[in-house]
Amino acid sequence: MTTASTVFVVDDDQAMRTSLQWLIESTGMKVLTFESADAFLAGYYPGRAGCLLVDVRMPGMSGLELQAYLTREGYRLPVIIITGHGDVAMAVKAMKAGAMDFIEKPFHDEDLLRSIRRALEYDQRQRVGQAAREDLQARLADLTPREHEVMGMVTDGKSNREIAAALGVTPKTVEAHRARVMEKMRAESLAELVRMALIAGREEGA
Repeated sequence: MTTASTVFVVDDDQAMRTSLQWLIESTGMKVLTFESADAFLAGYYPGRAGCLLVDVRMPGMSGLELQAYLTREGYRLPVIIITGHGDVAMAVKAMKAGAMDFIEKPFHDEDLLRSIRRALEYDQRQRVGQAAREDLQARLADLTPREHEVMGMVTDGKSNREIAAALGVTPKTVEAHRARVMEKMRAESLAELVRMALIAGREEGA
């Protein structure tokens, strides 16, 4: 994880918030606490790195409702549900809706910290992957329509001569287009260019 990651704790019980803050900060992690879902939403901006530790039962918006809202709005923040003995069925529902974990009260400190670390590591992996996808899209956007055509044919395994015949140009012109594609995509080899094309194709089909 990076120092930019924050553990966001949402719980209406002040004693629980204080206890969780002390525990998590004792490991060197940054913590912000909120007494309600509304307070959290007022203080959080989309894209901020970290994870959310939220109680199921709270006045106003519940933990499950907050999770559903974040999912609906496209927030990628990993969610850990804190649940009482009577809330296990709801916690299972939260897991099915995408929560990373649920922790039953009373919980062991190490179990909670292990879950938090796993959520923060997952968040960082997601962010690295997203940055790589955005970089790939920026490279693709820099290609001309003809370079896109050439890249598609090259990564389909067609030779320069076959591409030239399909486009009605000379093989030397194809070589020039191909060189520009490799340069703009910053591909060191044909295999790397094929990998990029496969990733881009998966993104378009997602």
